[in-house]
Amino acid sequence: MFSTMRRGALSIAAAGALVATPALAMGAGVSPATYDASVNPGDTVHLTKTVSTPEIPPKPDIVLVVDETGSMGPAIANVKSEMGSIVSTVQGAQPQAQFAIASYKDVGDGAEFFQVETGLTGSQATAQTAIDSLSASGGGDTPEGQINALWEVGSGGNAIAFRPDSSRIVVWFGDASGHDPSGGHSEADATASLTGVGAQVIAINVESGGADGLNATGQAQRIAAATSGTFFPSVTPGNVASTILAGLGNLPAEVTANVSCATGLSIAFTPSLPQTVTSGSDVVLDEAITVAADAPQGSTLTCTTTFLVNGAEAGPEFVQTVTIKVNDVTPPTVSCGPGVNPDGVTPPGYKKAGFYQLVAADNLPGTTVTVSDTATGATFGPYGPGTYIKMTQALGATPSSVPFEGMVDWHVTVRGDLLVTATDAAGNTATATCTVPPNKK
Repeated sequence: MFSTMRRGALSIAAAGALVATPALAMGAGVSPATYDASVNPGDTVHLTKTVSTPEIPPKPDIVLVVDETGSMGPAIANVKSEMGSIVSTVQGAQPQAQFAIASYKDVGDGAEFFQVETGLTGSQATAQTAIDSLSASGGGDTPEGQINALWEVGSGGNAIAFRPDSSRIVVWFGDASGHDPSGGHSEADATASLTGVGAQVIAINVESGGADGLNATGQAQRIAAATSGTFFPSVTPGNVASTILAGLGNLPAEVTANVSCATGLSIAFTPSLPQTVTSGSDVVLDEAITVAADAPQGSTLTCTTTFLVNGAEAGPEFVQTVTIKVNDVTPPTVSCGPGVNPDGVTPPGYKKAGFYQLVAADNLPGTTVTVSDTATGATFGPYGPGTYIKMTQALGATPSSVPFEGMVDWHVTVRGDLLVTATDAAGNTATATCTVPPNKK
């Protein structure tokens, strides 16, 4: 993507080296984007979550604030010649990107003191026409009117109609320091105006040889730092366009998250969010997914996490879905209940007569019952809960289970006692024993 830009940006900052415009490769997003597991109530599972930030922030509103005074001709010419490439490269990475062009001179330049050449537009042609309209002239004394211009594009002047939930980026390039105050606005006013719209400032000092430098009084570096932006201290006029692209791929990216979980499920990240990295870098998190002890067993719970970059939604690639099946850990209950005879009547001595009902219950459907002979291990079933049986205990008999008559479902013959096992859908089990009392002597 912009990884070669970032390396170029560092060399520009150090020595004004040329930065080539690289091709883009996509790969930003959250990984893994989905996670499915079965978890016991009260347990926590952990996984490693990687959020790869885009090298250009999502949905960017990019405002070029251009020093249009006389010494800036070569730098402006460079941006004019590369404006189409700037727009197409950025929109190749972020298709929703829009551009605005504003210019400033000095207070003595009348209507050209500050102008918006075009508001935000996604049209390459409109952006090109706006930058082509600039003509370097005027300026008067060395300090220029950028403090007022920066105030104008932020919340103070509201000269730019930023889109909701956009990443606001101001690319400011010039070769001279600024009057403070300018147009009645101080550096503090301009900084507050920019932070008021959440704008990050990329400040580019152009080494034109015709002025004292954008950062002669420290303005550019302070404003870039205060807005979590980037400052390029030494850029030749022929490298301004490539530096704009380098700066757009070299901004701090703050990762936050909006988490929406079903009741009984929660998510926590370590380290906690927000985390800030250089755009294009990864934020690696331990994600702890906890199922509440009282979460409904057998239910399926979900969490949806939308990761934001600089407060903006970055697309479906940054949405994670966690799906947890809450394990059923509660065993069923089982007993040998009073049974009925073939006529449907529970006899007074139902145990001695061997009439039982296989009683089983669970918190979830799907429970079955089996019976086995404690003397031989012979097993029969499965039967449904509520099944009526006639149990016969005969020491020399062959254990069996055969259909019976009337209201009694099965006739079960065993040598020992009858072990009844209830098994629920999750495999949890419980047992009970049906016995026939011995004959009185």
